[in-house]
Amino acid sequence: MVALTSAAAVAVLWRFFVVTWAGQRVEDASFDGARYGQGRLWVVAEPVLDVVSVGFVAAVLLGAVLIAVVRRRWSLAVQVAVLVGGANLTTQVVKRLLDRPDHGVGADYGNTLPSGHTTVAASVSAALLLVVPPRARPAVAVLGAAYTSATGVSTLVGQWHRPSDVVAATFVVLAWVAVVCGAMAVAPAPATTTAALSRVEGGDRWWRRTRATVVALLVAAVGSGAFAAVLLTRTWAVRADVLTGRAELAAYAGGVAAVVAASCLTFALMLVLRHAAGSRDETGAAPA
Repeated sequence: MVALTSAAAVAVLWRFFVVTWAGQRVEDASFDGARYGQGRLWVVAEPVLDVVSVGFVAAVLLGAVLIAVVRRRWSLAVQVAVLVGGANLTTQVVKRLLDRPDHGVGADYGNTLPSGHTTVAASVSAALLLVVPPRARPAVAVLGAAYTSATGVSTLVGQWHRPSDVVAATFVVLAWVAVVCGAMAVAPAPATTTAALSRVEGGDRWWRRTRATVVALLVAAVGSGAFAAVLLTRTWAVRADVLTGRAELAAYAGGVAAVVAASCLTFALMLVLRHAAGSRDETGAAPA
């Protein structure tokens, strides 16, 4: 259900912000707003984007596989490869299959949804979330959300992507995390294993910390999402007018807030999914 909902979210983002004139107009305002303060911000954003490369993905993936092997979690070594490979391949295929109509709004760069850089950042962070021991997952989820946000916002700063591109990328990765965690949950488990998340809470010493982290991420997602909604709604109201620099800057801030909200929301859900899957696949595993 999470995977299907994530796929639907990507479709809705494309249909609303890429296909329609109004959606393109709102995002174009955000795109133009990135010019304000770009010189100073790019000093920080460029190194963040430069990290993303084939070598970076290979190094993180190798590290994740080694963690899985050290923990004697052989299936995880395969699953993280499926996650990273599947998410990044999906982004490239979707980007080429989807069309961006030319409504005369801004420069025509073609379809750029989802963001490849954001997919890389989110997928490698999610891979680490899958393989680390339960006690480390909350910290990895927070760091993953922060790194994904930083990468996504950096693509906005450099005017490489629009906000919907970045948000869509986080949902692509969430969909693949759901698929992988679903595979963990349906795998044969020891008879003593409790599958239901609600029944695991009392016996899982790490669930309290995990739950607190999930709540914190959700609070951050709701707060930044509400801020984004307010600013982008204002842009929507004046979309047919000649936008002032102040309006463009507000749209840009709304786009940045939307990226932070999506990153926090998706990593909160990833953490819950991993914990739920772990209630089956780790009860009988060797202690980490």
